[in-house]
Amino acid sequence: LTLPLASMVTIRRFVESDWDRVWEILEPVFRSGDTYTYSRNIDKEQAYNAWIALPKATYVVEDNPDGSDTKDDETLRVVGTYYIKPNQPGQGSHVCNCGYVVDAAASGRGLASKMCEHSQRMAVDEFGFRAMQYNCVVSTNERAVRLWQRLGFDTIGRIPKGFEHPRKGYVDALVMFKELQK
Repeated sequence: LTLPLASMVTIRRFVESDWDRVWEILEPVFRSGDTYTYSRNIDKEQAYNAWIALPKATYVVEDNPDGSDTKDDETLRVVGTYYIKPNQPGQGSHVCNCGYVVDAAASGRGLASKMCEHSQRMAVDEFGFRAMQYNCVVSTNERAVRLWQRLGFDTIGRIPKGFEHPRKGYVDALVMFKELQK
């Protein structure tokens, strides 16, 4: 399912030929160590397993800088990605978990918001999830916390010093949750 979000941005399902570009987006975020719990030394294969192989689905955001309706691969560029997966197995599998990353060069354009909105629709319409939970929102990632709150997520838990930030030391991690509606 591909949903056009604006005249120049589309979110679609990940395909294998996207991987090198997705890794270019993920690697600096994972290496920085300030928003995700993945090892800062994660390699490309480990990242593939975590972001592509294990989730139920992975999506990419394509930007068409010239604004045309073309599907010419030369003009489309992947500028963001997210995954969706059950938060827990079995009896907890009706609650999903997602992770989102936007290319630093595309930051500030509302892409994380668009991916989150898209993921909520996919969670309900494609996969039948009833809720979405983020298990480790780093409290110092104030931009993300504000965005998730604006999109209807509540902070339902705080893990004191639950995240080791590379520059700020141990900081709180938030558990954020939203019930999803059909």
